[in-house]
Amino acid sequence: MAFVPESRSRRKDKQPADKRKPVKIGSPPWVAPLMIALFVIGLLWICAWYIAPDAPVLGDLGFWNLVGGFVLIALGFVVSTKWR
Repeated sequence: MAFVPESRSRRKDKQPADKRKPVKIGSPPWVAPLMIALFVIGLLWICAWYIAPDAPVLGDLGFWNLVGGFVLIALGFVVSTKWR
């Protein structure tokens, strides 16, 4: 019968559980509410301008109401890139 040597066992440097730092998975809690708020406010701004174009504040801005609403919606998309 032939002699087969055993391989050396490898040492594993195990850190105690209290020295490990927890990995934070996910996004900050403010991301989702801000994203939804920007989407909704932008949509409501555009809808309000179409419903009442002669309202005191909305009438003064004219076409810029669309720009403002779409900017808010675009900011919602920018914030959504931080959401996990």
